[in-house]
Amino acid sequence: MATSCEQMKKIQGHPCFEGNHHKTGRMHLAVAPACNIKCGYCTRKHDCANESRPGVASRLMTPSEALDKVREVMASPILGPTMRVVGIAGPGDPLANQQTFETFKLVGETFPDLIKCMSTNGLLLPESLDRLHALGLHSLTVTINAMNPDTAAQIYRHIYYHGKRYSGRDAAEILLASQYEGVQRAVELGMVVKVNTVLIPGINEAEIPQIAERIKGLGAFVMNVMPLIPQADLAHIPAPSAEQLAEVRNNNERIISQMRHCKQCRADAIGLL
Repeated sequence: MATSCEQMKKIQGHPCFEGNHHKTGRMHLAVAPACNIKCGYCTRKHDCANESRPGVASRLMTPSEALDKVREVMASPILGPTMRVVGIAGPGDPLANQQTFETFKLVGETFPDLIKCMSTNGLLLPESLDRLHALGLHSLTVTINAMNPDTAAQIYRHIYYHGKRYSGRDAAEILLASQYEGVQRAVELGMVVKVNTVLIPGINEAEIPQIAERIKGLGAFVMNVMPLIPQADLAHIPAPSAEQLAEVRNNNERIISQMRHCKQCRADAIGLL
């Protein structure tokens, strides 16, 4: 497992992991349309050019189109000098799509100095880590919203796992086990891990400190507590107030470092945060 000093060196230039996010940029390649879980707060049915939220992309790209986009961005006199990270964050789950691996391979061969990053729900993470490690994945974000399967069952409607559909507590147990195992194994492989947790008032706020304790023990580098965007199955739940979000982050800071500049980026975001 990497030490804190080693992890600090590794995240230099990554805008989501360090404070210099006003000068370093990232590009998200929307090559992963399929998803293997149904989150209660997720909808991908509409897109507006002015909205920034996970799961949104104006158009999908093939791996070869993604490589062309990277070439275009890197050649830009404005964007190119700021660009440090190429990431895949959807609009589905990257690990449910073969295109993710093909894209990382192409980009890695052509632009070996770019940091490769990925965001995932973690369901297929343990079984995918060897492939990701071989492709040179540098940093990883895993969204973990619960410690207790009963809590997770209120957040996720169902999962698709190895060709079978699971729901309720059965789905929650599989998902949580995969997420926490994936975090541990990713850290052991030398990846820098960030955990995203969506603060859902009335459902999971009591477990967020427990999640922080668990991931800290597994070696995660930073935690990003994100406010719920009320939509889809959880549209009836009000978003947490700025004060509530700040209180949760401040309390968690005693356990693990907190990311406070997250913009809940689109799956096709390019540029500075």
